[in-house]
Amino acid sequence: MWRALRVLLRKEFLQIRRDTVILRMLFIMPMIQLLVLSNVATFEVKTAQLWVVDQDHTPAARALADRFTASGRFAVAGWSVVAAPGEDALLSGAATAMLVIPPGFARDVVRDRHAVLQLVLNAENGSQAGVTQAYAAEIISRHARELGGETWQPARRGGVVHGAGDAAPVRGRPVIEVRTRSRYNPSLDYRRFMVPGILVQLITLIGTLMTALNIVREKEAGTLDQLNVTPVRPAVFIAAKLLPLWVIGLVEFAVGVLVAAVVFRVPMEGSLPLLFLGAGVFLLAALGVGLWVSTVSDTQQQALFVTFSLMMVYILMSGLFTPVRAMPSWVQVVAQLNPMMHFIAMVRAVLLKGAGIADVWRQLLALALLGTGILALAVAQYRKRAA
Repeated sequence: MWRALRVLLRKEFLQIRRDTVILRMLFIMPMIQLLVLSNVATFEVKTAQLWVVDQDHTPAARALADRFTASGRFAVAGWSVVAAPGEDALLSGAATAMLVIPPGFARDVVRDRHAVLQLVLNAENGSQAGVTQAYAAEIISRHARELGGETWQPARRGGVVHGAGDAAPVRGRPVIEVRTRSRYNPSLDYRRFMVPGILVQLITLIGTLMTALNIVREKEAGTLDQLNVTPVRPAVFIAAKLLPLWVIGLVEFAVGVLVAAVVFRVPMEGSLPLLFLGAGVFLLAALGVGLWVSTVSDTQQQALFVTFSLMMVYILMSGLFTPVRAMPSWVQVVAQLNPMMHFIAMVRAVLLKGAGIADVWRQLLALALLGTGILALAVAQYRKRAA
């Protein structure tokens, strides 16, 4: 019995050693994922971009704004005296929160012992908005305590107004009332934020995996070698392989958008043609990755393993679960090469914010560049292997 076991174990280890793709994936990919993804999985909001609308123009107002930046939790994305530029910054993603200091703020604190501040949050991501609100509330509360007063929150009305504390203000002490408004997702519904991201994840998985398996299946059956010696040019063969999957990916995306709207009540604020334009460009990158996986894999098992290893990195560095801005700087730079990150940001902006092409052109351009680059590299690699 022991001899048979020893022989079988030797055979299994030899098989694993001969499969160089699986071997590399087993030892290299887990280490890379451990090193990279340990920096990625965080719910902390390291530096929220704050737009300050200063309508008071007093040293007290300036001191309050400076306190936000001094905390290290906020960076000032811009200043204005009216709210419109701040609203635009929230829409484009340049700001995650807007602090409105109304005219007469300093005077009201001193004379009337009661002043009002407004905090507007980008609540696409409800959990991120909650953390940002907590940071802001703590800073305002500390500022109020230095003035000998306190903060106070008005009653919540439909999830729109929040504040820094529930206790009623003590008569005679200065009170800063904080009124918070959540934009784009007033009810902080988790599904409105997650469903568009999960939809992108699904079409990425389908596009990449189907492409890789489709071509590797031809390799295993031996028909790929037969096709390579026919007069059919490699470019025509690749186009014939990828185009049906590109169409299927768009159909899957259309069904997913319909399910998101009907079942999960995800709002459709923006342009659907713009959304599908982005999906079409994004699928070029997904199919390109699948084609590349097929060039490094000889069996469907290898293709599955490589695809899932890549998908884990894709997903965790896409901003699907944790904000990319909360990650270390070098991870943010690497994440720019992730097409999923750009497409998830675009889908959320178009569906939840009603963003137009002027607001998402950066994501669209990034998708076009990455899609073209990845597909071109994959085609070149495929031709090299097929030659």
